[in-house]
Amino acid sequence: MTPPNDVVAVAAPTTPGAVGAATALLDAYRPGDTRFFASPTRTLLAHGTAAEVPHDERPLTERVTATLEAQRRAGNHAPIVVGSIPFDPTAPAVLAVPEAARWAPALRTDPLVALPTPPPATAGGWQLREVPSGAEYAASVEAAVARMKSGEFDKVVLARTLELSTDGPLDLPAMLQRLARRDPRGYSFAVPTGAGRTLLGASPELLVSRHGNRLTANPLAGSTPRSADLAEDVRRAAALLESAKDLHEHAVVVDAVHKALAPFCTDLDVPERPTLVRTATMWHLSTTVTGDLAEPTTSALELATALHPTPAVCGTPTGHARDVIGELEPFDRGHYTGMVGWSDARGDGEWVVTIRCAEAEETQGGGGQLRLFAGAGVVADSSPEAERAETGAKFRTFLDAVGVDR
Repeated sequence: MTPPNDVVAVAAPTTPGAVGAATALLDAYRPGDTRFFASPTRTLLAHGTAAEVPHDERPLTERVTATLEAQRRAGNHAPIVVGSIPFDPTAPAVLAVPEAARWAPALRTDPLVALPTPPPATAGGWQLREVPSGAEYAASVEAAVARMKSGEFDKVVLARTLELSTDGPLDLPAMLQRLARRDPRGYSFAVPTGAGRTLLGASPELLVSRHGNRLTANPLAGSTPRSADLAEDVRRAAALLESAKDLHEHAVVVDAVHKALAPFCTDLDVPERPTLVRTATMWHLSTTVTGDLAEPTTSALELATALHPTPAVCGTPTGHARDVIGELEPFDRGHYTGMVGWSDARGDGEWVVTIRCAEAEETQGGGGQLRLFAGAGVVADSSPEAERAETGAKFRTFLDAVGVDR
């Protein structure tokens, strides 16, 4: 039995719209110069590139504001910027103003999203490689735990990758279809990150959204894999809600989000205890934070950059955790655990944490490669084997989309 999906972080539109409007945008996605983003409130398909946000010494928010203002002066009356920002805030972001943007209601309101989709066609089969291996990852977790027990730092999020390569072409539209249709209440996306490269995934975690004077953030931290057995699935969910280790990990993240957002708000509501959200593969502890902005000029992107990276994807203290990640992870995260989304010239927008994702790249000879990412929050009482198992469960989101039974 496949567990049901239920990831809701922000309110859906009051008018559902025409049947098929949202899935039509999903069906129209093609890799290259097209960008797709779906949330619990709306669906976006953007075509072409009218302008790119430059990479220079100015803060990212200033560069985005200048790019949008230049587009307005050029006659674009409703410009938006869409794309991805890497884990390393100093690395180049890949953000663009599209030539055209098509909007529809949320995928979850479209009955056609329940229609099944076949697995992507992969003529050459898949070759898999773990970087690092499961054993090496567990050893890194063990080393981090020992350092935390000595008092060096409090938490670090350690990730690993799974590289899938094929001699045949990558069927990215079919992968996106399966990702979006399996978790239509979450956040699905596909955006270019360079020549022949695409970032795509289905994240359950809203970093922050802004609509008018209202902001919403939905930090997730503390997780356990789902079970196909209903009784066991319920038991795991209940255990997560009572887990001292996971509740502490979650509280650290929520406190950091509170501290980052409070200076921007006249009022900020932070529930005392987390609730649960579920995806097709995982249970997560979740807290929905809402607030009213003190200054109407504060944009969604400004709020997002103030939050990024949260302890949910990096650790605490942030600088030290980032150093530990550089020591223990044998790969560059790139856009993984960055943020992906959109903002408009009024400052509204939605930015989600880039997890449950893969970077796709065309290779010479007509083949392709996918690099899947999965991470787990490591604290002093973490179990190396449990964290390895958690990352393995998180890989399932994308492995199911690809059609790989591993």
